[in-house]
Amino acid sequence: MSFELPKLPYDYNALEPHIDARTMEIHHSKHHNAYVTNLNAAIVGTDAENLSIEEICKQISKYPMPVRNNGGGHYNHSLFWSILGINNGANPTGKLMDAINADLGGMDKLKEDFNKAATTRFGSGWAWLCVENGKLKICSTPNQDNPLMDVVTECNGTPILALDVWEHAYYLNYQNRRPDYITSFWNVINWDEVSRRYEAAI
Repeated sequence: MSFELPKLPYDYNALEPHIDARTMEIHHSKHHNAYVTNLNAAIVGTDAENLSIEEICKQISKYPMPVRNNGGGHYNHSLFWSILGINNGANPTGKLMDAINADLGGMDKLKEDFNKAATTRFGSGWAWLCVENGKLKICSTPNQDNPLMDVVTECNGTPILALDVWEHAYYLNYQNRRPDYITSFWNVINWDEVSRRYEAAI
């Protein structure tokens, strides 16, 4: 089984002005596509050819670094695209909102702690909202690691929300202003998809 670049459920310009069309096009068609191509090359002749990307991540310690880097890149970006969408400032509702209040201290505290995780991630990496043992948690990982990976110790769980803080995700529009990009992210979260992922994880 070879992996494929997922189609986006929206146009490249759909998230403007928060994420510009040119960044989206390069990020999806060049960066993510490269991870898919390199992952497929790295798993040829291994048992990973018959596994889902989630299954590969969960036992990533079995595989060489090209599988870890490119498999993580494929999984992380696929999740990232799925949770994006203009929300016009709306907050999540239902069970997810109840959990945010109970586990994280409310929406403002979620934003504060998530922004800190994304801002303080040195170099390249990701910020995550995960479900671990039925509870929400916020954490970050370096490079293309993610909370599913068995080599990750400080950030475990099922990811339901992700933010890419590699420079390629924002540099054309925000240059070195990562905090501005992180702030804009709250305008482009598809809370329906995050809620769906939350309910599946619990």
